[in-house]
This record gives sequence, structure tokens and C-alpha cells, in this order.
Amino acid sequence: MAILKIARMGHPILRSPAEPVADPRHPEIQRLVDDMIETMIDANGAGLAAPQVHVPLRLVVFQAPDERNEGGGIGEDERFSPSAALTVLMNPVIESIGDKLSSGFEGCLSVPGLRGLVTRPDHVRYRGMGRDGEPIERLARGFHARVVQHECDHLDGILYVQRMSDMSQLLFESEIKHWVRPSEELL
Repeated sequence: MAILKIARMGHPILRSPAEPVADPRHPEIQRLVDDMIETMIDANGAGLAAPQVHVPLRLVVFQAPDERNEGGGIGEDERFSPSAALTVLMNPVIESIGDKLSSGFEGCLSVPGLRGLVTRPDHVRYRGMGRDGEPIERLARGFHARVVQHECDHLDGILYVQRMSDMSQLLFESEIKHWVRPSEELL
């Protein structure tokens, strides 16, 4: 396994739609999944999309608990946690359920050092294929839904800053303490 280089905002790979994964069980895809998981853990991320590691495929890995503990401060809840469900998702499709929207500060391994307030659907259904090529279909709410949407946006060439409605809420991580109460969501 290897730690992969993460593309940063401005790199063309992050602006282009990714191609479908043809064979989830192919050894090269399995190796990529292993490397992406290792890279995500090394970077203390909650998720990682293949385009972020310079591979234009519709593949994401993420870990998010079904029910998130809201008590942590910056950096605690979004870091890799072996107790949270690790998901490998290929060729995902996401649909919103209901009209409820939630706002939360998001960060990104491709936009280091910054956080931005993003409004997203609070409840989604996602489908795709798992690492073994078998179908996955899950419902997600809250932080779990936010992580899935954030990572899948990368597959369409979208960064969270493009989802922000108010750029005055793009902050350096060191300054977020002035905006977030300890109980608010962070990604």
C-alpha cells in the first residue's frame, strides 16, 4: 500500500467529471482502494474521492458513523475513526429525501487549511457498488449524509466552495472558533 499525493484546488483533475468504474474487482481497483484508505487515514480525513488522488474514476471511500456525537471540537469528529463504518462506494447515485436542508462547516483535503459553510440536504439515499462489486443502498442523515454528498461532488468536478452561498463564510481553520459553537457540525 502507498500514501498517494492529494490534488489541491486549482488542479484540473478536480474540475472534470470522473468515469465509471468498469470492474470493481479488478486488482488495480482493489490496490487503488487500499491506497485511498491508507491515504485518508494518514491525512486524518473523513473521506477521499479518486479524483483527489489524480485518478478520474467514480470511486469514493469514507467513514462516518450513523449517529454522530456532536460534542467534539474542531478536528475531533472529522478525523478517521476505526469505530466508524468504512465504506467503499463505486459509481454512486445520490437522491435527496425530503426538503430539510442543514448547514455545516466543511473542510477538504484538497482545500487545506480552510472551512466553509455549506447547505446540503439532510437526508439522502445513496446507491452504488461496494468493493466486492455487490450493490450497496443506504439511507444517511446528518453528518453521514454530508460526507457522502461532499465526496460524491468530487466525482462531478465540484468542490465544497462551489456550493457556498456566502463566501464571507469561508474561513481559515484557525479562525473557525469565532463562528462555531462546540455542538455544531464540522466536516
